[in-house]
Parts: sequence; structure tokens; C-alpha cells
Amino acid sequence: MAFQTYSFFVLSIIMISFGHVENRLNLLQLQNDIDKLKADFNSSHSDVADGGPIFTERLSSWTERNEKRIILSQIISMYLKMLENTDKSKAHVRNISEELYTLKESLSDGSKKIEDLKDLTKLQMSDLKIQRKAVNELFNVLQKLGDTSSSQKRKRSQFQRLCKC
Repeated sequence: MAFQTYSFFVLSIIMISFGHVENRLNLLQLQNDIDKLKADFNSSHSDVADGGPIFTERLSSWTERNEKRIILSQIISMYLKMLENTDKSKAHVRNISEELYTLKESLSDGSKKIEDLKDLTKLQMSDLKIQRKAVNELFNVLQKLGDTSSSQKRKRSQFQRLCKC
């Protein structure tokens, strides 16, 4: 039962975060389809609870809307990858896959950002050429960081002036 609630929770967050809940029926239909998928995967098996959740725990530390787009685009990609090897002749599998593909399309900027992050981890920072380029860009990077941080401070101070907390 916990896994059912968990799956529905993740999909609900994804859909609500990106405005894809046109009506309650659509979400209810997806819940029915997810219940059928759970049966396909035998998700009531006792080992499902081992180690806690895989996605929802990670979602809690991503608070800003744009941040959520990044992590949710990756989560959707993982669900789609998982569904690649399932029986596409089943209507519930097709329905879930179609909804996830639609959501993935709306998150294309998040997918690009994920790729940027992956590319950064591949940089060979011990390479002298990479180091030279990085040093040349250091001031611009720090400047952007300063712009971002002063923008956030400005937003906070504006909020404090408006808020009668």
C-alpha cells in the first residue's frame, strides 16, 4: 500500500508542478493505470519497502520551481527507461508512457540542464588546457554568482518590506 501511495505521490507532484492536471479524471485514470502497472511489477512484494523511497526523498531538497524541473526531468527519464522493456500492448502501459513523454517534452530545458551537469562532471580538471580556460573564466563565473546572490538578497528585502510578518 505504501508503494501505491508513493507512486501516485511522485506522479502527482510531477503533473501538478508542470500544470498537466487539466482535470481530476485524468489523474484518477492514471492512478488506475498505475495500479495495473504495480500488479505487473508485483510491487506489493515485501522488498519494496527496503531502503526507503528512491525518488520522493530526493524531491524534498529541490525547492525552487526551476530546480524541480531539473530533478523531475531526470526522474521522468528514468521511468521512461524502465517502461521501455514492458509490454506495450497493455493499454495502461501505453497511457502511462504517453503521459510521461508529454511531461518530458514540457521539461526539455530541465533535460538540457541535466546534460550540462553531467558534462561538467566529465571535465578533466587536471588537464592544463582545461585549467587555463577555467582560470580565464573565473572572474565571469564569480561575477554571475554575485549577480545571483545580490538578486536573491534584493528579492528577500523586497519581500520583507511587503510582508507584515
